[in-house]
Amino acid sequence: MTEAQPTIQPSFPLTKQQDAALKRLTIMGYLEGTSYLLLLGIAMPLKYMMGIPEAVKYTGMAHGILFMAYLLILLLVTSKIKMPLWAVPAGVLGSLLPFGPFIFDYLLKDSLKKSIEMKE
Repeated sequence: MTEAQPTIQPSFPLTKQQDAALKRLTIMGYLEGTSYLLLLGIAMPLKYMMGIPEAVKYTGMAHGILFMAYLLILLLVTSKIKMPLWAVPAGVLGSLLPFGPFIFDYLLKDSLKKSIEMKE
């Protein structure tokens, strides 16, 4: 007797361009969120507890560049993928909070998945 083989399908159908744009946003969000956590959790204590201000200088500069790139990519992805109305303000707010980009990424993907499932 032949058993049914599971098929590997994406969790929600997007075009290749939309999928690539969403992956760019996810990667940039993870980089920006990680740089923020490094700044708050390592560089700031090094500066104020150990007297090493260079840690904040370099980590802060990297975080600033990643922050601006994240906001730019968020706006570009918004134009390529039909996102919920709350997505852009939530993405901006999430980038200002520790762990925010990670939570925003999860909520955005969950919302996109649900909206596509409702259409089917």
